[in-house]
Amino acid sequence: MLDKVVIANRGEIALRILRACRELGIATVAAHSEADRDLKHVRLADESVCIGPAASAQSYLNVPAIISAAEVCDAVAIHPGYGFLSENADFAERVESSGFRFIGPRPDTIRLMGDKITAIESMKKAGVPTVPGSDGPLDEDTERTRRLAREIGYPVIIKAAGGGGGRGMRVVHSEATLLDAITLTRSEAGAAFGNDTVYMEKFLEKPRHVEFQVLADEHGNAIHLAERDCSMQRRHQKVVEEAPAPGISDEVRSRLGERCAEACRQIGYRGAGTFEFLFENGEFYFIEMNTRVQVEHPVTEMITGVDIVKEQLLIAGGYSLSYKQEDIQVRGHAIECRINAEDPENFMPSPGDITAFHVPGGPGVRVDTHIYDGYRVPPYYDSMIGKIITHGENRDVAIARMHGALSEMVISGIKTNIPLQANNMADGNFAAGGVNIHYLEKKLGL
Repeated sequence: MLDKVVIANRGEIALRILRACRELGIATVAAHSEADRDLKHVRLADESVCIGPAASAQSYLNVPAIISAAEVCDAVAIHPGYGFLSENADFAERVESSGFRFIGPRPDTIRLMGDKITAIESMKKAGVPTVPGSDGPLDEDTERTRRLAREIGYPVIIKAAGGGGGRGMRVVHSEATLLDAITLTRSEAGAAFGNDTVYMEKFLEKPRHVEFQVLADEHGNAIHLAERDCSMQRRHQKVVEEAPAPGISDEVRSRLGERCAEACRQIGYRGAGTFEFLFENGEFYFIEMNTRVQVEHPVTEMITGVDIVKEQLLIAGGYSLSYKQEDIQVRGHAIECRINAEDPENFMPSPGDITAFHVPGGPGVRVDTHIYDGYRVPPYYDSMIGKIITHGENRDVAIARMHGALSEMVISGIKTNIPLQANNMADGNFAAGGVNIHYLEKKLGL
C-alpha cells in the first residue's frame, strides 16, 4: 500500500482523493497555491505545502514545485486528479524518474492516447469502432486532401492531433473552404499545443456523447464499468451527465465495453480511463481517450458500487483489480449536475464570499463539493464548485430526486448555475432521453 500521497490538485477532486486515501489509511499531503490555503482538503490533510502563487502556471502547473513537495514530505506517490497536469506525459515521466509513483497511466501510454492519430490507430487494432476519416495526418498533397474529403463526404471536421477539450477543430461544409480551414487549424494547433499535425474526420451532425469507464492494473487485468451519457454540453463543456446512457442495450454495452477493456490490455494501460464516443443512428465512433479520472465518475460509482478513486490508489500500489467483469452489475440510474459559480444567464464567473450554504439530502442524494459557509471562491480557476449526484431505481426517480436536490441547495453570496440546472431537469426533451450534443446550446441560443 502507498504510505503517503501528494494531492496535486484543488477543489472537489482534491477532497475526493483525500477521502479515498483516508479510507485506505494513506497519509496525505495537500500541494496548494497561496490562494487556496483555506480549501477544505488543505485543512484536513495530514500535511500541506504551498507550491506557489495563485496563478496556475506558478503553482498547479509548476512541476519542480510539486516534485519538491513530495520530496520534503517524504511521500511515495502523486495523484494529479483531473485537469492541470493529469494528462501531461512529461509530468508523469518526471514524477517516476524522480522516484515517485504517478497515480495514473505510464508516460508512454499517456503520449500514445494523447495524440489523436496514434490513439485512433490503436483503437482500430483492438476492434473499437472509429469515425471515418483520413486514417493519419494530412500532408501537403492538396489533391489527395480534396479527394479524401470527397470520399468521406461533407461536412468534415479538421482536428489537431494534440488537441482536446473542444479546442483545435474546425468544421468544413464545402471544398471551397477546405484548404483554408486546414491552414488555420494547423496554425492554431501549433500555437496552442506545440504540434501542428492535423487530420480529417466525417463530421457527425447530431451525435450523442457516450463514454465508457475502464479500470486496468499492471498485471494485465482490465474491466469496463458501463457507459455514461454526457450530451448536455455548452461550448464542448459537459453540464449534465448520467449513467447508464438512455437507450443502450445490455448486449451493446457488453460488446463495446469488452472491446474497450481489450484495448486497455493491448496498450498495457494502467489505472482509470475513459473511452469517449460519438453515438449516432445506432453506431458508436471513438473520438479520444481520457487517461485520468473524470469529473463525472460519481455517476458510474453510484450504478456499480465501485469506488473508482480507491481503485486508482490500489492499482498504483501494485495491487490487482478488486473486481472481475462478472462482478460488475448496473443497478438503477444516476444523474450528475455540475454546480458552477457563474451567472446562469450570461455564464460569466461569479467569485466571492459564500454567506450561506446548505446541501440537499435524502435517499439517493450525494454532493461532492469543497465549499463551505464563509469560503471565498477565488477568481483564478475553473468555476465549478461542486456536483450534485442523484441515484434511483430508474431514470425517472433519479430526475425527480435531482429536482428536489436542486430546490434544497442553498448557496448565497455568489451567483450559481442552479437555475439553469433546474431548467434542464424540467426540460421535456431531456426527460425523454437521448438529446444530442448540440441540444443545450441551441436551446440557450448560443
